[in-house]
Amino acid sequence: MKAIILAAGYGTRFNRDLQDDTSGDFKHLCGIPKPLLPVGNKALISHWMAAIEKINSIDAVYVVERLGAITGLQLAITQFNVDDHVLVLGGDTLFYEDFSLSDVLAQFAELQSSDCDSSLVLAYQCKDEETTKFGILEIDENFRVISFKEKPNPTETTSRRACPCFYVYSKNTIPLIANFLQEKQNSPLEEKDAPGNFLCWVQSRKPVFVHHVSGRFDVGNLPSYIDCIKYFQKHGDAK
Repeated sequence: MKAIILAAGYGTRFNRDLQDDTSGDFKHLCGIPKPLLPVGNKALISHWMAAIEKINSIDAVYVVERLGAITGLQLAITQFNVDDHVLVLGGDTLFYEDFSLSDVLAQFAELQSSDCDSSLVLAYQCKDEETTKFGILEIDENFRVISFKEKPNPTETTSRRACPCFYVYSKNTIPLIANFLQEKQNSPLEEKDAPGNFLCWVQSRKPVFVHHVSGRFDVGNLPSYIDCIKYFQKHGDAK
């Protein structure tokens, strides 16, 4: 298995918050890419590296910057001739204490033993008023994804399963990324760039299942970053 960390965000909202912060406590972080922001005693991305290093089945890690999520993902696949299962994760995201990378990959291995086309994504319960901020998954009784809705109004779906940028795509699914980009080549950037749009497209072509976690930190603005650093000062590394 290969791991690809998406670090292509410009941190526009975060840096705007830093400039507007009257306390001055965070001015020194201006211009630092979000994956390199200090969280606890290490950079955010280093929490992921520490977790990945414990997984024997992951034999390479690639960090993709500045090209957009799906385009960057395909670049890494092409550049490094990736022909393997791929763990894709957002470089500005960390999960709560109950998250276990080894548990997620164990579930993926179990799915693979039944159907080698199967992929696995994460989901957590969000509040009614938060559906407009996230991609929302609808699943069946077997925890298979049957629909993905991008930032829907609460009345558009009964599901409250938010989907973070964390996907374990099967080896058989990876070639479809190029197909997706080819199909969307003339589409607006936001339609082909967001990683959730590929998930929306692929779930009707290959089986995708859900692994539930209790929540995550998405370091998109200063308040979320402050919440994240306070949490990890108390709880320590991701697992």
